[in-house]
Amino acid sequence: MKDFIAGLPKCELHLHIEGTLEPELKFELAARNGLALPYASAEEMRAAYSFDSLPSFLTVYYEGMRVLRTEPDFYDLAMAYLRKAAAQNVRYAEIFFDPQAHTGRGVPFDVVIRGLRRALMDAEARLGVRAQLIMCFLRDFQAEYAMATLLESLPYKEWIAGVGLDSDEKGNPPAKFAEVYARARAEGYLLTMHCDVDQDDAVEHIRQAIEDIGVDRIDHGVNILEDQRLVELVLARGMGLTCCPISNGFVTDSMKAEGIRKLMDLGVRVTVNSDDPAYFDGYVQENLIALQEALQLSEEELAGLERNAFEVTWLPRPVKDAYLAEVDAYLASRAR
Repeated sequence: MKDFIAGLPKCELHLHIEGTLEPELKFELAARNGLALPYASAEEMRAAYSFDSLPSFLTVYYEGMRVLRTEPDFYDLAMAYLRKAAAQNVRYAEIFFDPQAHTGRGVPFDVVIRGLRRALMDAEARLGVRAQLIMCFLRDFQAEYAMATLLESLPYKEWIAGVGLDSDEKGNPPAKFAEVYARARAEGYLLTMHCDVDQDDAVEHIRQAIEDIGVDRIDHGVNILEDQRLVELVLARGMGLTCCPISNGFVTDSMKAEGIRKLMDLGVRVTVNSDDPAYFDGYVQENLIALQEALQLSEEELAGLERNAFEVTWLPRPVKDAYLAEVDAYLASRAR
């Protein structure tokens, strides 16, 4: 099964580029920018990663970003992930970035997006990995700041596929950002939104995202199983859920494998992704392996997860179909 997963053409739809910042690259960028880190080595830094909730993870996550200062820093960050993705046979990725986490500490929006965009173009040409960017708003900041960030993005909107919403959910429901999302839709952006696992008012947040905001996709979202009506709504709309098994196990009590199994059985377009792999010790391939081992998934079921992912990408139909054909051809080759 590990060999099958290694060769399977993959699609990743829930990946925070800042969450791919490995300790070794942190040290490299810190040295480049004349910054001191509170660890003696990459190994010591990695050993210090200990999370038992979303807020405890976010504290370390945002602290680590301070080494990102220049356009080459963002280029190197994205290229490091895209090389890893290519090595794991990821054919396509939709990548989150958090501009407010950088503009809020004085790094211009232009610096962030130009570095990321250049890496995406180089990766497609050199590695054969195609990717698009999703701009996330930080939900624990004011909606006015999100709107300002949205407006700042407009000169670059041909480089951005859509918008998302992440960070601490407590007291920050989707409804807080209704006007921002309405403007984003009017500007032509596609819409997704984190509904993190086992958070306060998780089901209500999913309901707001689907019914009030009208998102195209939901990130995480396993708690939808607590409301059959919402499950039926997602099925009727053909919406995807971008689940992250390994990160679930870090910030909640389990990978939520059984919930993912139930979503699969119901026909929901559930997908498997890595979230913040530098912090959770698992890229997309490791997430697929972990889920397969937990649920004893068959080759057909694993291929089905990738078919779900390619199906709910924000790509033109002919491009989706080409990737789907790759998955089908790979599965067929294994049957011979």
